[in-house]
Amino acid sequence: MDSSASASPSAAAAADADRYTYSPRLRWQPEVEEYFAAAYGRERFARISEALAHPSCYSCIRVNTLKSSADAVMHKLMNLVDQNGICGGINDLEIGQLNGVEQEHEGSSLVHKCPYSGLENVLFVQGSGPHALHYDSQPDQSIKEVIVSRKCAESVLRGAQVYVPGVLACSSHVEKGDKVAVSVAIEQPAENGGWTVGITRGTVLQGLQSDAHYEERKGLYIGQGITAMSRSGIFRVPHGVAVAMTERVYKLPSFNDVLEGEIFLQNLPSVVAARVLDPQPGERILDMCAAPGGKTTAIAILMKDQGEIVALDRSHNKVMDILKLAAELDLNCIKAYKLDALKSVRKTNEAKNIGMAGNCATVTLAEDPEPCAKVDAEITDTSEDSSTSVVQTDNKRPDDKRYVSKADLRKNLRQMRNGPGRNNCSGGRVENSKGFLPNSFDRVLLDAPCSALGLRPRLFAGEETLESLGNHAKYQGRMFDQAVKLVRPGGVIVYSTTQKLEDLVLLVHVSY
Repeated sequence: MDSSASASPSAAAAADADRYTYSPRLRWQPEVEEYFAAAYGRERFARISEALAHPSCYSCIRVNTLKSSADAVMHKLMNLVDQNGICGGINDLEIGQLNGVEQEHEGSSLVHKCPYSGLENVLFVQGSGPHALHYDSQPDQSIKEVIVSRKCAESVLRGAQVYVPGVLACSSHVEKGDKVAVSVAIEQPAENGGWTVGITRGTVLQGLQSDAHYEERKGLYIGQGITAMSRSGIFRVPHGVAVAMTERVYKLPSFNDVLEGEIFLQNLPSVVAARVLDPQPGERILDMCAAPGGKTTAIAILMKDQGEIVALDRSHNKVMDILKLAAELDLNCIKAYKLDALKSVRKTNEAKNIGMAGNCATVTLAEDPEPCAKVDAEITDTSEDSSTSVVQTDNKRPDDKRYVSKADLRKNLRQMRNGPGRNNCSGGRVENSKGFLPNSFDRVLLDAPCSALGLRPRLFAGEETLESLGNHAKYQGRMFDQAVKLVRPGGVIVYSTTQKLEDLVLLVHVSY
């Protein structure tokens, strides 16, 4: 009996040790899994799937060479590491050269310059992992836990903190300052044949086997941290840090608010794509699928902020993100527009950008082969309750009179009163575009939307079907047709994608 009693805690400890680990299994649609297994070989595809579920062993930093240099940033990082430990638990972080020469401290270097020619503005920061963590619990109490969404977990594995929108469920009686284990809820097969997370945000965890995703979360613990607010606060406020991670399965640096404007975290293939484009100062460049703006700003820096970069995205919020990033890096040559890349080539000459200057309405005929015409209109009453008609007269064609809606005038007046929005665009709005004339750009970058199956870490791949994978190629082909029409004769198109599973980038350099 004593033997049985002593075996029980031992068995429970073994079960806990098996549960609180990180050993994910990437889920695919069965037809897609069979397709790739036949293409790569089942054994090799299994290795690829396992690797995709784990983050890269390093972080890639692009230096804003208009504000600093790679050497200066390395020294600043060294000082920040010594003072604040910005790398979130990476021990013995050193700054030095890749070949071990001129190191500032003894020991192995974990921050070094990119060894490849043409990428002197890139730094690598070495991470570590996976680490076996010990998840502590209080006597007679279960471990307090937080469940996060898949996308939140993928960011945490790359070095981020747990932010409020990513929290799905939390143990009861969690207060600010409590230590919590962080696990991830991954989509599971649904009855209708699709996939679902199956957790209502705000769910209470009791530490019992009846908890949401109790069995499914086995082997999906990504670390532990200290709560920055109570349980009620996490599900009441819209944003902010919910859990500050103190121990991670993968220790990668967090550069949140570090050297803002001087550095930008970016995957190496994206840096390479901008470099292959080889933009020159004074040129006119088109970035067709620009959000969130990493490649756009890389191009601007290579151009020394001289010339014009037109950045497109069909999402209002993503265009705002591009403008915000450009402002953070103090770049002025970037013009971002809301436009579907499939409609990049303008079909008519009726695209208009309406603005206000004093008491005159200005209409610019954008991308017109003729010189732009300025249209003046006297506004007799611009109050929002006015019923006065507004007549516009073209200076070049005085007999040509057009009417502008009072709604447009009121809209522009409101923008003037509100002033710049948080992203330095009037009233927080973005400009729409009706496309651009053929042969109007020196160079075009097309980083076309794809399956992104090569991005790491990836904890779920079941959303892709054989049909959707085929549609990506058709969609990209249509975008490429637009790019060919927009680039001038003798210009350059760079087409990049990360659709390959081995995290490769295909770069097509076209000159004609």
